[in-house]
Amino acid sequence: MDLRIGTSTYSFWHFLPEKVPIEYVMEKAREMDLDGVEILHVQMKSTEDDYLRKLRLLAFLNGLDIYCLAIHNNFVSPEEAKRKEQVDHVKRCLEIAYKLGAPSIRLNSGRWRTIESFDELMARRGIEPPLTGYTDENAYDWIIKAIKDCLPTAEEYGVVMALENHWGITTQAEGVLKIVNAVDSEWLKVLMDTGNFIYNTYESLEKIAPHTALVHVKTYFGGGVWYSLDIDYERVFNILKSVNYRGYVSIEYEGKEDPLTAVPKTVQLLKKHMN
Repeated sequence: MDLRIGTSTYSFWHFLPEKVPIEYVMEKAREMDLDGVEILHVQMKSTEDDYLRKLRLLAFLNGLDIYCLAIHNNFVSPEEAKRKEQVDHVKRCLEIAYKLGAPSIRLNSGRWRTIESFDELMARRGIEPPLTGYTDENAYDWIIKAIKDCLPTAEEYGVVMALENHWGITTQAEGVLKIVNAVDSEWLKVLMDTGNFIYNTYESLEKIAPHTALVHVKTYFGGGVWYSLDIDYERVFNILKSVNYRGYVSIEYEGKEDPLTAVPKTVQLLKKHMN
């Protein structure tokens, strides 16, 4: 498979107190001979037009694509006003992606937040109970309606919303597909994360593969920050090959080893199994 390999800027940061500049990640991506970068929205120092233009120019001068803007959003709330705030946030991010020249954003469904601690959520493998008085069916209705409200903006800017199999409502493949099938739009696709289906990993990846527009590849050199998985990338690439996937594979390195050595190791691992 002749796929393009890029890295998320998250691979060099992991939400540590001091943000790693996007410009630094672009420099390292070029040195590592990667094809592009995925920019984590909360890692950016600004979203002003001048800064966005500078990032776009820097990427161009370094021969890099900006192929995705990874955002955080949460449509799972019984309060309509809060859901409207999140819809407006996604719309703003679609515009930011357009200005960066990114053809996609990473979209989340959101979660109940009945488990506040992310460490505890990881210990429970991303599964949490609904708010008292509500069910996951309520959440699906809210998510589907919110995404549909974002569709005209996505189409206007020509930016695909790539729904990640993240935590909470999209912990299982069935949840991802329920949302994608209900929205039924070419502007909503799937972002396959190889490290987020902790149970029935490969069967779940197979289910979402036909809808996949972008792939996150996880590695955990030095041990995972929250957990480690032994991902069979030969099997993953066979799944992608079966659906004729031709998009980016975006490294989300999530280990404790220095990314300056771990990201190149990830590239070597991926290229070994792509061939």
